[in-house]
Order: sequence, then structure tokens, then C-alpha cells
Amino acid sequence: MSKQFIAAGLFSAAFAVPAMADINMPFALDWRFEGPAAPYFLAIDNGHFAAEGLSVEVTAGQGSLDAIPKVATGAFPVGFADMASLIKFIDQNPDAPVTAIMVMYDKPAFAIVGRISQGITSPADLEGRVLGAPPPDGAWAQFPVFAAEQGLNVDNITIEPVGFPTREPMLAAGEVDAVTGFSFTSYLNTTRLGIPPEDMTVMLMADYGLALYGNVIIVNTDFAEENPEAVTGFLRAVALGLRDAAADPAAGVAAIASRNPALDVDLEVERLEIALRDNILTDWVMENGLGNIDADRYALSLEQIAMTYEFQHEPDGARYFTDSFLPTDGSLSMD
Repeated sequence: MSKQFIAAGLFSAAFAVPAMADINMPFALDWRFEGPAAPYFLAIDNGHFAAEGLSVEVTAGQGSLDAIPKVATGAFPVGFADMASLIKFIDQNPDAPVTAIMVMYDKPAFAIVGRISQGITSPADLEGRVLGAPPPDGAWAQFPVFAAEQGLNVDNITIEPVGFPTREPMLAAGEVDAVTGFSFTSYLNTTRLGIPPEDMTVMLMADYGLALYGNVIIVNTDFAEENPEAVTGFLRAVALGLRDAAADPAAGVAAIASRNPALDVDLEVERLEIALRDNILTDWVMENGLGNIDADRYALSLEQIAMTYEFQHEPDGARYFTDSFLPTDGSLSMD
């Protein structure tokens, strides 16, 4: 036993303060500080992480392919990333100490966002029209599965490669009839360019046959093995933060705005409300609780990934997700 540890213990006994400091668990987001990140900031501000003995700082990211390596290398113990991206990363790096431990987006935000005035009201309407798609876009990566599930003849759809900055302006200008993108991002960006909401069609791919799960909380498995109670405490605090955000979205966005005064508060409240309604608090989550998976759907999702991605190793669902750290005290119930 080290002298430092003994000294800490004597200090605790003499002054009746905790001998052990909070466990530091920095959290790597996949993107900027936007409305859907509210649960994490509320978990900080409302004391949920502190109640678990955790010190948490949230760091912005540049996409799932930025967040996943941060956690896999141990630079961050926990992070937030797209499930399909994680599966591919693990397949390519089978020894990487990272896995998913909690589903946050039961339905991914991958969507087709179109204009009713351009004739887009259903998947079948895409045939004979122009679809704008940024080549690196996550929703575009899933489009072949969406098209197959809907029986679309892709040869009859004109695919227009577009940049992320020009995607919604081209949709607003009528230069394309629909775009691939995140539902709440492309919809809000287009309406803010002056297109009325009643002229917008948002088709979540998850509502049209896509079985994939969306964004998940990931953990460095070496850290989790050494700190299992801290990991479970982190997930419990996030669940409580989500409850707070659902009860008062404006307060959730205010927690983000306190860290980013330039935030467009009204826009981010609407973005959070859409994400809560469409992606997070789905019917399945309201019935079964936050964070876990449906085994049959999960198996189908792996089959769908294989439609557009050639696995280097035999897919192993247990390697990509574990429910062993999820709280069992009822904190995941969202009703």
C-alpha cells in the first residue's frame, strides 16, 4: 500500500471527507453541441453524474469516425457514435477495445427529405426525379438498403452528387427534388431557407424497412472492465438527463447555450424535440425502456449492413453490443 494512499485515508478519517475523488469520464460526442446533446449537459448541470461519483466533460466531435477511434485508443473512456460505423470499425479492427453499451437513437436519423411541390410524398415518387446526395453522407450509404426494401428501380432515379453546404440550398431552390440526410438536420436547414413546413416530406428510412440502430453510447472495454460500476452509473445519469430533456426541452437547450452563447436556441429546441419524437423516445423505447436492442431486429440489421459492406470477419453481434452495463433499477423506463 502506498504512502500516498495511507495519507489520503488518514485525511479522510480526520476530516470526514471522501477519500476517493470522482472518477473522471470525459465523453466524446460525434458532432457539435446541438439540441440532441441536451441530456448529457443536463446530466452535468442537474447533478446526475455527480451523484454517481463521476466527473464528466463533454467534447464536440467531427463525426462517428472521429469519436470511435478516440474511445478505442483510450483517449476517452466513453463516446457517442453511429452503430453501423462502429460495427464496420470493429470488423476492420477486431482487437480494438471498444463496443456499444447503450442505444440512444432507437431509430437512426437517416432520411429522405423532399419537397411536396416537387412531387415527393412517398418513396416511389423518387423514380423519375433528382435525388441530391453527398457522397460521404451516412444516409446516402444506407440508400441502397432503403431502395431495395421499397422495391425502387435506382436506374430510374437521377443521383446528383452534392456537397454538404449546398445540399439544402439546392433543395430549397428546386435544383433537386429530394436529398439524403439526417432528418432533423436537412428538414430544419431547408425550412430556415424559406420553404414552408407544409411543403416538406421527411421519410425516416427506419419507417421504410431499414432495421439499423442509430447512435449509441460506446465504451473503451479496458476501462469498463476496470470500472464497471462507473460505466453503469454513467448510463443511469444519461437516462436521467434524457428524462429531464424530454420534460423541458427548452431547459435542455439552455444548458447547451450556456456553453455556446452563439447557439440559435429556437432552432435547437425544435431539433431536440424532433429527435426525441422520431429517434429516441420511439414506441419500442416507451414500451421496453431506453438503451437495449431487439434481438431479431439486430440480426436483420447485420444482414442489411452486409448488403452494402463486405465483412472481413464473420459478423458477431455480441462483439458490437452488450447490455451488461445497463442499469437494472428501473432508471431506463421512459414512461
